[in-house]
Amino acid sequence: QVQLVESGGGSVQAGGSLRLSCAASGLTFDVDAMGWFRQAPGKEREGVSCITWSVGSTVNADSVKGRFTISRDNAKRTVYLQMNNLEPEDTAMYYCAAGRSWYCSLLTQEYGYWGQGTQVTVSS
Repeated sequence: QVQLVESGGGSVQAGGSLRLSCAASGLTFDVDAMGWFRQAPGKEREGVSCITWSVGSTVNADSVKGRFTISRDNAKRTVYLQMNNLEPEDTAMYYCAAGRSWYCSLLTQEYGYWGQGTQVTVSS
């Protein structure tokens, strides 16, 4: 049984930083893609960053390039999202997701497993 547990969300002022963590368990060898997504009230869920367990290849949304960094610790089966220079527009519920794929994508339909989410609120 796959479980994804996010942590690290909170409230910060604009320009601040947060680091999100996603602890994964129950993954099979073919679940190689891990992604971070976010959803603001009234908006669709969007991909933020993703990474593969095997080779660590990453993809980042244009809106977070240069500010967010995704990484993974294979031994701990944990994926991180370091978020720097946060903006009010980054306010959303952030979700960790796992996909049965050997490549990394920011498309929600590529992911079959989802965590419960962690709230990030950035004030101006």
